[in-house]
Amino acid sequence: MSQFLSKHTAVRPTRRWFLVGAGVTTGGLAVGYRPVLAAPDIAQTTPAKVPANPFQTYVEITKENRIIIHSSQFEMGQGSYFGIATLVMEELDGDWAQVDVVGGYGNTAFYGNLAWGGAAQATGGSTSMGSSWERYRKAGAAARALLVAAAAQRWDVPAGEIKVASGVVSHASGMQARYGDLAEAAAGMPVPDDVPLKPRDKWAQIGSDSLKRYDSAGKTNGAQTYTIDLMMEGLQTAVMIHPPKFGAEIESFDATKAKALDGIVDVVQTPRGLAVVGRDTWTALKGRDVVEVTWNEEKAEERGTAEIMAEYNKAADDLGAATARDDGNTPAAFASAEKIIEGHYEFPYLVHASIEPLNAAARINEDGTIDVWGGHQMPDLYQAAAAQVGGTTPDKVRLHVMKTGGSFGRRAVLDADVIIEAVSTARALGRGKPVKVQWTRENDMRGGRYRPAYVHAVKAGLDKKGNVVALHDHIVGQSVLGGSTSAAMIKNGIDPTSVEGATNLPYAIPNLKVELTTTDVNIPVLWWRSVGSTHTAYAVETLIDELAAAANRDPVDFRLSMLGHHPRHAAVLKVAAEKASWDKPLPEGRFRGVALHESLSTYVADVVEITLNDENGFKVDRVVCAVDCGTAINPDQIRAQMEGGIGFGLGAILQEELTLKGGVVDQENYDTYTPLRIEQMPRVEVHILPSEEPPTGVGEPGVPPIGPAVANALRAATGKTIRKLPIIKNMSGMTP
Repeated sequence: MSQFLSKHTAVRPTRRWFLVGAGVTTGGLAVGYRPVLAAPDIAQTTPAKVPANPFQTYVEITKENRIIIHSSQFEMGQGSYFGIATLVMEELDGDWAQVDVVGGYGNTAFYGNLAWGGAAQATGGSTSMGSSWERYRKAGAAARALLVAAAAQRWDVPAGEIKVASGVVSHASGMQARYGDLAEAAAGMPVPDDVPLKPRDKWAQIGSDSLKRYDSAGKTNGAQTYTIDLMMEGLQTAVMIHPPKFGAEIESFDATKAKALDGIVDVVQTPRGLAVVGRDTWTALKGRDVVEVTWNEEKAEERGTAEIMAEYNKAADDLGAATARDDGNTPAAFASAEKIIEGHYEFPYLVHASIEPLNAAARINEDGTIDVWGGHQMPDLYQAAAAQVGGTTPDKVRLHVMKTGGSFGRRAVLDADVIIEAVSTARALGRGKPVKVQWTRENDMRGGRYRPAYVHAVKAGLDKKGNVVALHDHIVGQSVLGGSTSAAMIKNGIDPTSVEGATNLPYAIPNLKVELTTTDVNIPVLWWRSVGSTHTAYAVETLIDELAAAANRDPVDFRLSMLGHHPRHAAVLKVAAEKASWDKPLPEGRFRGVALHESLSTYVADVVEITLNDENGFKVDRVVCAVDCGTAINPDQIRAQMEGGIGFGLGAILQEELTLKGGVVDQENYDTYTPLRIEQMPRVEVHILPSEEPPTGVGEPGVPPIGPAVANALRAATGKTIRKLPIIKNMSGMTP
């Protein structure tokens, strides 16, 4: 999600925030934590007063010797469970073979994201490690201290003589015990006065390149289950009918033919459409095919993307509706500039296209409580939404946090769309009847919540010495936040997610103006992996290359000359250039491009190499990526996320595009909406800069710089900048 949302005042844990006591379900040790801002004073809390809900726990050690880590953050493939487990295990000195990680239920008081001040339990903005960095290490250290205290009491030896390693507590006398053997006794120990953390030079887990993901086997052998795999007694499956145009509403429907089919249970109207419920997916799909629906399209969006983009381009030439940044005097600077470069950039709508389409399951129990299974990226919001639809209160909603096959922002939808569909359908079916709502790929592609389309009108000026003296960027597009529960974040007409990456440039440009015109289009939009930086980085970094060429300067040197006050930006740029042998010539037909961008407090520079060919015009052969994400918790996972971000970003800038004609979406599946294919993936080298700064995120920052780096390589080959994406579709006539 957004860089704006990642700006925060961090909440740091102290001893008084830890709750320690016996785990209710295991008879073992449970260590929990509660930020003071979201809870009453708990300084006097005793073990007997620990809340009964075991999911308000960070670290749980069972009598069966399992280490269960309750993650405040959602796992969608990015490795947050692994990262959080690493933080705990660094301090706990446990045995990785005993580790399980589960998702924490909706509970902002315990699991609020500290990167956002603890106000919401949500995963996004690449904040998982920043939010977890201190509190999960503290939880691991507290659990370890209590185990040691229990052993010291049992063996009647000083705690300082006890050693802990690989899940075993031992003493020089030969006495030893597994964690599980001591767990119940440890739960009765008093909270230690202090829980010191290991110094950096004693770390064995954090920063280890030999540490591999504990959950890899289940993903490769098929043992890992997702919501799409969910099975339980009596479970029915529902597939959805959504409006053919955004904003259309059901006027009437006839489900007679569907209900006549064997295995069809019901057809239920939900807030956004119809749920066709069957005994299995195939039956539900057959029923869906024969439901007759009449749509009221009075409020529907009728425009296609061609008309929308024409309107955006016209608006971009006018004055912006709101000013996001205004430094110096851009009109005067342009009036005296020696050279001016200007043009329009066009960015299409993009789909998240996760491998697992949206889904959720729900059951209204006989006592009125509700169980909801799904990819709960924003649990507290989903808990509240499920309660409202189900006619109860949030404390009566139990969330089962499932692993999920990707999100990229799509499962962080603020109105809880698929959750509401599941609970609405379950309520209509009656108590004790579970139902799983499963979107098809076509539902997913045509269901909205896209990365918004944008137009940038840019203008930049150079003085006689080749220095950038002015830059003006007018951004036109929809607001991700407008109309949502986060609309209050819009200040003075500026949605910060629309302009991030343009308003916080690291380059020393004395006259800088960024304007925003927010459009009114009835197409639902949402954050998409790296949010505003997906378009601002491309516009800024390709423009910088054009300016370098106009100034007759090397693109790397040109950037470095403007980064005097931003050493971390400069450092990643230098490393990427050095590792890519930037100063050495390439063979004939090969070209390089470079781009640099900071998003979500992580700094990434890419150097790409391309080869011209006759098939698609060119191929991306190699990417050299340098990243500074603060302290590297899991280096191998950081490399994986950079590689994944590069592949994700490449698909978007090369060939991905969602279009509409007459308000109807053209693309339905991967045959017409084409993420990067495996044979298109280049060789990627990732270089992680050493740092002692706190960790920042890596799930999203690998995406923004790859697009402009490729475009700049093409410019090196052809002398032209592609300003309309996707590249392959819009590069006709570009020849060296």
